[in-house]
Amino acid sequence: MASSTPKVILPEKGKKNILITSALPYVNNVPHLGNIIGSLLSADVFSRYSKQRNRPTLYICGTDEYGTATETKALETKQTPQELCDEFHHKHKAIYDWFEIGFDYFGRTTTKKQTEIVQDIFLKLHKNGYLEERTTTQPYCEHPDHKAFLADRFVEGTCPKCQYDDARGDQCDKCGNLLDPLELINPKCKVDGSTPVPRDTTHIFLLLDKLSPKVTEWFEKSSQEGLWSSNGVSITKSWLNRGLEGRSITRDLKWGVPVPLEGYENKVIYVWFDACIGYPSITANYTDEWEQWWRNPEDVKLYQFMGKDNTPFHTVIFPASQLGTDDKWTQLNTLSTTEYLNYETGKFSKSRGVGVFGDTAQEIGIPPSVWRYYLLASRPETGDTQFLWADFVAANNNELLANFGNFCNRVIKFVNAKFEGVIPEFSASYADDTFDFPGWIAEVNAVLKEYNDLMEGVHLRAGVKKLMELSSKGNNLLQYRLDNAALAEHPERTKTVVGLALNLCSLLASVSSPYMPATAKSITEQLNTQLAFIPDTFEAEALKSGHKIGKAAYLFSRIDEKKIAEWKEKYGGTQASRAAEEAAKKKKQEDKERKKARKAEKKAAEAAATTSADQPKIDGTVKNLPIRQKVLDTEGPLTTGASVVPESTAPKSD
Repeated sequence: MASSTPKVILPEKGKKNILITSALPYVNNVPHLGNIIGSLLSADVFSRYSKQRNRPTLYICGTDEYGTATETKALETKQTPQELCDEFHHKHKAIYDWFEIGFDYFGRTTTKKQTEIVQDIFLKLHKNGYLEERTTTQPYCEHPDHKAFLADRFVEGTCPKCQYDDARGDQCDKCGNLLDPLELINPKCKVDGSTPVPRDTTHIFLLLDKLSPKVTEWFEKSSQEGLWSSNGVSITKSWLNRGLEGRSITRDLKWGVPVPLEGYENKVIYVWFDACIGYPSITANYTDEWEQWWRNPEDVKLYQFMGKDNTPFHTVIFPASQLGTDDKWTQLNTLSTTEYLNYETGKFSKSRGVGVFGDTAQEIGIPPSVWRYYLLASRPETGDTQFLWADFVAANNNELLANFGNFCNRVIKFVNAKFEGVIPEFSASYADDTFDFPGWIAEVNAVLKEYNDLMEGVHLRAGVKKLMELSSKGNNLLQYRLDNAALAEHPERTKTVVGLALNLCSLLASVSSPYMPATAKSITEQLNTQLAFIPDTFEAEALKSGHKIGKAAYLFSRIDEKKIAEWKEKYGGTQASRAAEEAAKKKKQEDKERKKARKAEKKAAEAAATTSADQPKIDGTVKNLPIRQKVLDTEGPLTTGASVVPESTAPKSD
């Protein structure tokens, strides 16, 4: 009896071995469509492509579970951090499974292997002189029910650089600058809202300044050889040009990897240092032979996918940590970073019900292949893009259904109807004065080469366009050449059209499988064949004459355009949130008008006082003067109970 245990994927000598990671999603929220396309779905497409090119490929991901945000969220939900992580790890995995994201292993960072590998790297950096103990001033909450040092994210306030009112103590989501919590204007403890006070505490710092020459040398080589995306290069250059500084890698927290030094029993290693180490630790949970992937730079190429805000952790912090150990490491070869996917010219917001999130996409009833196609065709590779319902519906109806699905369905139905489901006798070398068959095959090969070149360079958005060009070539082949009249008048030509078209369907299954795996599977089932590797050259007779195909089935269904308005209304924010926003706008305008009126009153009063002072006194009689009455707000309080805080430019869930 065959074992049900899947074979462990390991590098093979002499082959192009590909190790792929996508930024580890944090466990304290539900991912929206921008999160999904930003790293996980993009990595999945490249992983599937690499495997379809017959390369040993391992795609690793998992939930990032340590850190302040987890502790904070657990306090809000009245759970232990472990309970929170267990809940959201399951939620994330269920969402990615529905989107058909095919990890080879989806792990988590709260494991024994994570502790072992993080502490090993920490101690080697310490031994090599790249760690330093420093006494720093840190926010301390004096609230009687708290009494604790506050890690960065436990402090919120106004950004000192851009005046954003909802900045975190470690980073401003609006301007992107890294911050020190004591820099914040009007800082507040996230737990109880009290104002923290500065106190001295001792922490371990990673001496990035000392590691800077090594990181710079590595960056210049890797970014050129790996053809990094332009935003990844520019972000890393800005860090290096600004000058690296030592940064604290420990925190006064309970939830995290323990610091393996005496005197640090009540501190942990901070998440921004240990999160990227999750990649090798998750691989170590996948296989005990993890070092074949992570300590094998000669035979393994590492591709990493992420949103641009994650860039410095992967191009500065993690490489510095690897280099500082003096161990042999597989390091980043190709970096693919995305900008932001926004929602209908705005931002995704879970709390306000704006946008589609991983757990709500399934409710709409549209298959994953359509979501995957549209998100990848809109992938924000060089600039922000928008999720628009009108474009989503148009992509399904005009591209997937009318182009791709129409071609495959038409030829498969014809073969079932006219040839009893058997591929007729044909030859790819057939010549005919009415159509240039060799020229058509050459055109298919030209598009296939462009597709492969784009995919090798991780230009996934352009790659999906080439996929649609291939199906257009199929429709051109069938035009006026696949009907009853054509079969009666030009039987040999029609049989050639059928044979070439079915083989193009097989090719389309292969090249579409990275983007739409379920669609590719449906095509192969209809062709009664197995999914083939993506070739360098179109094999026009891979499916031979006499092969029995299966029954035709629709790959896509039309979406009623009336749904656009319905979905925009449903996912454009709840009625309560919209009412709160309108009330807040009204309050802001009324406050502005009151302020303007008060200034006018003050100016008039000053003018009246000046005029009165210039008038001569008539006598000393005291007169009863009218008292200015306070203007009462007859409509009651203007606050709505829901404050509206300016959001980050990043399309993140609230």
